[in-house]
Amino acid sequence: MALSTRRIVITGMLGAIAIVLGATGIGFIPVPTPIGKATILHIPAILAGIMEGPVVGALVGLIFGLYSFLSASSPLAADPVVAITPRILIGIVSYYVYTLFRKRPVIGAGVAAVAGTMTNTIGFLGLGVLQGYIKWAVVWMIIATHSIFEVIVAVAIVVALVKALQRYLEQV
Repeated sequence: MALSTRRIVITGMLGAIAIVLGATGIGFIPVPTPIGKATILHIPAILAGIMEGPVVGALVGLIFGLYSFLSASSPLAADPVVAITPRILIGIVSYYVYTLFRKRPVIGAGVAAVAGTMTNTIGFLGLGVLQGYIKWAVVWMIIATHSIFEVIVAVAIVVALVKALQRYLEQV
């Protein structure tokens, strides 16, 4: 499938946003959990999947994954399988979940944000377990406490941005 100029530009813009969020620290929100920070670096991949489809979503996720891998501060994130694979899936999963709710785009955006966020969390941590970096008990603790904050933040941001972007795109 050939990408249009528009999709290439959107991929680059959303990929750049993911990198800027990580490089500046803006993409990490303090939360009261043992990890201490909820990430929003996955949100551009969710938006890409929802607004432009699974290919653009996968490409933006790939950019996020490569950034995560190249800036890794732990052995878990320094493993390319763990750092990149689940990030590619974020936009793909978000797109297909969103399509289930096409007639109710706000609900679809919220559910896709949950699905994309959990794809990132479960994929990253699950592969970390399979590769031997962490234990399942740690994963369940993170999912039970930390993921709640990431989901809430992702839903709020994605729903607001999808509503605004859809309104804008209808006028263009």
